[in-house]
Amino acid sequence: MSVNKVILLGNVGQDPKVKYFDSNSSVATFPLATTERGYTLSNGTQIPERTEWHNIIASNRTAEIIDKYVHKGDKLYIEGKLRTRSYTDKSGATRYTTEVHVDNMEMLTPKNTKTDAQGENPASATPI
Repeated sequence: MSVNKVILLGNVGQDPKVKYFDSNSSVATFPLATTERGYTLSNGTQIPERTEWHNIIASNRTAEIIDKYVHKGDKLYIEGKLRTRSYTDKSGATRYTTEVHVDNMEMLTPKNTKTDAQGENPASATPI
């Protein structure tokens, strides 16, 4: 038995990019930042704040919700799986990237701080 589960609570780093396909499917991609607070050890040593960036991939209904309601700076709770893929860059070198494929997402940004283009509140989108 094995488990591949990631839980992230962080802030969206850029407005999501969403692609729609002829087969009525969609994919959203965006970076999510998680930050560990800095602290001071008992001996006075300062440990600085540390931010990690995660590549987030969501598909279909989740991607549609992200397209409508998620923007740069929003706080999200995400559950998903890690997937690593390889690609060849322009210089011909093989590169690897690790992505989080979303299984579940909840929007945590307070409802009263943003409205969409029609003036509706994002509260109408139920977390999935």
